[in-house]
Amino acid sequence: MKRSYISLWLLLLVAFGLVAAASCLDEVKVGSHSFKTASFYDELSRRDVFTIVDTVPAPADTQSADTVPPAPKFPVPVDTTSKTILFFGDSMLEGLSPRLAAYCEENGHKLYTVIWYSSTTQVWGDCDTLSTFIRSYRPDYVVACLGANELFVRDIAKKREKPMQHILDQIGDRPLLWIGPPNWKDDTGINDFLADKLDEGVFFLSNGMSFDRKKDGAHPTSASAALWMDSVVRWMPDHALYPIRLDMPSKPKGRPARVILLQPLQ
Repeated sequence: MKRSYISLWLLLLVAFGLVAAASCLDEVKVGSHSFKTASFYDELSRRDVFTIVDTVPAPADTQSADTVPPAPKFPVPVDTTSKTILFFGDSMLEGLSPRLAAYCEENGHKLYTVIWYSSTTQVWGDCDTLSTFIRSYRPDYVVACLGANELFVRDIAKKREKPMQHILDQIGDRPLLWIGPPNWKDDTGINDFLADKLDEGVFFLSNGMSFDRKKDGAHPTSASAALWMDSVVRWMPDHALYPIRLDMPSKPKGRPARVILLQPLQ
């Protein structure tokens, strides 16, 4: 019985082989008769019968997480190390600098102040004066206060794009805090321009604050400027991209390590 099953399987295999071989031919002749073969071999042999599915994921967008830095998560941890700070800008520094110097003395920072009277972002951005002071004092933290002399410049984004970029290029990757102008009238775009050019957490918007002014109607009084600086310091821990240790000083004013005064351009 076992040999009968084996013989049967052999016959079936031979028959299947003959059928498969015949299907590869267009026509089979048996005696005087011709038979057309089945077309399944043709179908199987066509290269387009099978669709190859690529299971490998498509490449991600060229701007991957490695090339686009993630947005900062506020509050940023406060840097408690001692800093060498360069504070540069226009005449508004006359009121701000003594109060910032008091904070620096209290917290172990060294402050260098450069006041360029009547200066603007264009004045600073059309020269390499900032680079000169950076090389001289080697600050690891930069504070700027500029824009008060540009409140009424129209098309400011177009006119100040290159100078502003040159300022930022000179600062490089040093941590930066930019204090906006203390508007006494509505401006024509300087604050929006600064907010757009500077990273989130770098620009402190002073417009909208209440100030006691000097007789010129523009500069805050010494006392009001000190409160202005206090407001900047209170803002920093929760909102600044580069917060540093600035505990409340025990005295109202301090003295920078050096104050440099630059006269207006003629």
